[in-house]
Amino acid sequence: MSRSAELLADGRDRLIYSGAAWSVGDADGAFDRGWTGTRSWGGKPLDGSELWDLASVTKPVVGLAVMALADEGALRLTDTVGDHLPEYRGGDKARLTVHQLLAHTSGIPGQVPLYREHPTRDSLLEAIRVLPLTAEPGTRVQYSSQGFIVLGLIAEAASGETLDVLVRRLVCDPLGMTGTGFRPDAEARRRAVATEDCRWRGRVVVGEVHDENAVVLGGVGGHAGLFAPLADMERLGRSLAGGARELLRPGTFAQMTAVHTEGLGLRRALAWQGQDPEDSPVGQSFGPDAYGHTGFTGTSIWVDPATGRYAVLLTNRVHPSRAGDGITALRRAFHDRALAPATATGAPACGVD
Repeated sequence: MSRSAELLADGRDRLIYSGAAWSVGDADGAFDRGWTGTRSWGGKPLDGSELWDLASVTKPVVGLAVMALADEGALRLTDTVGDHLPEYRGGDKARLTVHQLLAHTSGIPGQVPLYREHPTRDSLLEAIRVLPLTAEPGTRVQYSSQGFIVLGLIAEAASGETLDVLVRRLVCDPLGMTGTGFRPDAEARRRAVATEDCRWRGRVVVGEVHDENAVVLGGVGGHAGLFAPLADMERLGRSLAGGARELLRPGTFAQMTAVHTEGLGLRRALAWQGQDPEDSPVGQSFGPDAYGHTGFTGTSIWVDPATGRYAVLLTNRVHPSRAGDGITALRRAFHDRALAPATATGAPACGVD
């Protein structure tokens, strides 16, 4: 059993989640991968085929699609919200740029539970349109799911495609991520890992997006809604570790993964978290140029350019409740192990696809 397997099995024993899957590797493939636990407490053992709610790991995948649109010439990072969304013209968000939305410097507040008072898609989108800015654009980093909802609308307007189709065309299809997408069908939901026992919905959520604002949007949003199996996240990790040549031009990829917020607080690349010296979600074992993203459900993907390694961690830490913060220390410990010298190559820690 690998060190990661031991660590993540212990996380289940400590009731941080019912199940976890992981992969650590480089552009050539994984050298530590596996899964442990069950799909829910008292549910079926994991077999490696499970579908995981990526939560905010959706954001960098949507970001990759936006950067690919820039490569296609469908939009520019200097384009404004008003350039693509006529309903925003004349308001406080009209001059916000695609770049500011990607870097979380737009000033649009985030983590606002709009679903509580806006139960329809039209109502929720209108609430975002009139939501007052809480910072001068471009002056500080302010993580904003609402900003990525607007970004998703811009991507749809620029491409003439719905966001789910766009992400499939520009990210999933080129990488062979055939199991990844929004709104899993009935067959896929049977493989989904349980998330929260949701008071708002009155049931344990399985195969439906955990994020409530995304639920109101119909399960497709720029901020949340993607589901993926471990194998697909490995494909994404290998691509990123190799420079994402299947997805973006080299200069575009370099621009996306560089830090764009020096002096503005948190380090942010475009749609990616940067490596914050004071409070990194993956600890300090990953180098200063590392980038990645975490998801509220207990998911993450990180890449360390200095070593050429990626690390994928998938858990259901919100099952059955979002209370508790045990995932924070466990995630850091997992990434410490991810950069330890490999002890084996080509073999999973447990199970096989």
